[in-house]
Amino acid sequence: MTPPVIEVENLAISLPGSGDRGFAVDHVSFSVAAGEIVCVVGESGSGKSVTAQSIMGLLPKVFPKPAGRILFEGKDITRATPAEMRELRGRSIGMIFQEPMTALNPVQSVGKQIDEVLRTHLSLSSRERFEKVLAAMAEVHLPEPESLYHAFPHQLSGGQRQRVLIAAALILQPKLLIADEPTTALDVTTQAQILAQIRDLQRQRGMGVLFITHDIGVVREIADRVVVMRAGKMIEQGAVNQVLDAPASDYTRMLIASVPTLEPKRNGHVVTGDVALKAEALTKTYRSGGLFRKARTVHALKGASLSVRRGETLGIIGESGSGKSTLARCIMQLIEPSSGTVELPRVQGDRTLRQRMQMIFQDPYRSLNPRRTVGQSIIEGPMNFGRSQAEALDRARELMQLVGLEPHAVDRFPHQFSGGQRQRISIARALAMEPDILVADEAVSALDVSVQAQVLRLIDDIQKRFDLAILFITHDLRVAAQICDRLIVMHRGEIVEQGPVSSIFAAPAHRYTRELLASIPGRAEQKLPA
Repeated sequence: MTPPVIEVENLAISLPGSGDRGFAVDHVSFSVAAGEIVCVVGESGSGKSVTAQSIMGLLPKVFPKPAGRILFEGKDITRATPAEMRELRGRSIGMIFQEPMTALNPVQSVGKQIDEVLRTHLSLSSRERFEKVLAAMAEVHLPEPESLYHAFPHQLSGGQRQRVLIAAALILQPKLLIADEPTTALDVTTQAQILAQIRDLQRQRGMGVLFITHDIGVVREIADRVVVMRAGKMIEQGAVNQVLDAPASDYTRMLIASVPTLEPKRNGHVVTGDVALKAEALTKTYRSGGLFRKARTVHALKGASLSVRRGETLGIIGESGSGKSTLARCIMQLIEPSSGTVELPRVQGDRTLRQRMQMIFQDPYRSLNPRRTVGQSIIEGPMNFGRSQAEALDRARELMQLVGLEPHAVDRFPHQFSGGQRQRISIARALAMEPDILVADEAVSALDVSVQAQVLRLIDDIQKRFDLAILFITHDLRVAAQICDRLIVMHRGEIVEQGPVSSIFAAPAHRYTRELLASIPGRAEQKLPA
């Protein structure tokens, strides 16, 4: 057998202060061999990222010194000095973080940031470093490396930024690569490219890879072995086929069962309710430039038309930059379309568009004011339209119960809730306005698979209860299959295909739709409609 690059032996990391458990990582043991990819899988709070941070010597100072041993090529690095760990990081162990925009310096070019790794560890001339950086960028298939060297992070796409992090992590040819949720926020096609990139580079170099994820589809796509963690403890580990096809624990079975499939849940379901929303020929054009810069025109949306009925969920799918969020914001009047119309049928009473249409955003932590209680956030809208504070608070408590939370929790602040609970609060806030239409913009993309499944069921139940029309924006076709009746596929600002979910999945007419379906991680295990 190939000797391990890293061995984690009985690792224990205590939680500081009083918490819901004693250990962030509770006596965990596993290893990663050269040329092997080991996936650590589990929900948020399982301890997988803390384990990675401890290997890198990057644990926050609030944590006490870990117990147990972490052996890198036989040497216990828990006893290494800070100087020894600085030398180890980058040269021998590389790491790719989840969110490249927070890992990259926004005021420094991406080439300089890769170059910093070389300047820290090697004595090379500036020309030698420049050539090595260009070679590293070319190796991860970044286009026109000499031009991109001088670009800043905000000028790159999400996939390109992630490739910059991979180039920086691998430029010194480390023996171990740690990848912490590196594809969670990426579109399916970009995700597939990044996974293939990591796998190809790992095979070429014979590296060990510790890959942290909560996506079972990604595990099936890339892993040799799997470690399952829950609440700091290791639940089980073994070969990928052994763990995923014959799981030994109920928790692993629950994680696998929570992964959405491509089998449409509403197959054959025809909605005949009244039309709640109709958009015709919506376009959005952005123009930039001026006296010293060449004028540039971007057609973000090109003549998009749609309609959605009460009781119907219309999915809008596509990659970043496809125009799906621009379409939603034009419909919501958050931005003004360049041309086209949005029509809502007349209803009794004098209800404004803001009352009749509400939006659920992707990140509930950023859409909820951290300085206000969740109750204050929920009642703000109704009070702006004439409800008394007492009446609005009573309704807020009812809605908290409706979304599966305790009514008295209205007095707590957003940071006191989990991500899934915060998204439930965002749904309650939207329902407080008694809307006819909900627009959900990537409302479950940042959630663990089990929490994602719970929130999808909640949205489905609420739609049935209130006969809502829903526009559901997502880049994940598996999620769309669970909740949507019809789909619109967008590409470069245009609607390229639309129809019932089952029809599009069974016989996609457009090349781009076929590419999206082919890029789903673990797609060989997905059920497709007949």
